[in-house]
Amino acid sequence: QVQLVESGGGLVQAGDSLRLSCAASGRTFSSYGMGWFRQAPGKGRAFVAGISWTGGSTYYADSVKGRFTISRDNAKNALYLQMNSLKPEDTAVYYCAASRTGYTGNSYQGYDYWGQGTQVTVSS
Repeated sequence: QVQLVESGGGLVQAGDSLRLSCAASGRTFSSYGMGWFRQAPGKGRAFVAGISWTGGSTYYADSVKGRFTISRDNAKNALYLQMNSLKPEDTAVYYCAASRTGYTGNSYQGYDYWGQGTQVTVSS
């Protein structure tokens, strides 16, 4: 069992940066594939980025490629999402997710545990 708690969201202006964090409980964090998803008002949950258990492989949605960076620190049981050059269309609730099977793809069904989310609002 893994419990995930996101933090770092807030209200920023277009072009600003934010760093989201996800604190994970449990001794098996380092063996989990991890991902970030987001859900905008009236829309479904969308994949943002994924990272392998070693951190050696990362994956991004086209809409954030080049602007967002996913990383993890297994010693701290932590997952991060550095978001630069934010746009109003990045406004959403951001969720971190963990996969027991090491899945890091874009299907929310591949993840077993979810945090409660943190709100990111980007004003124009």
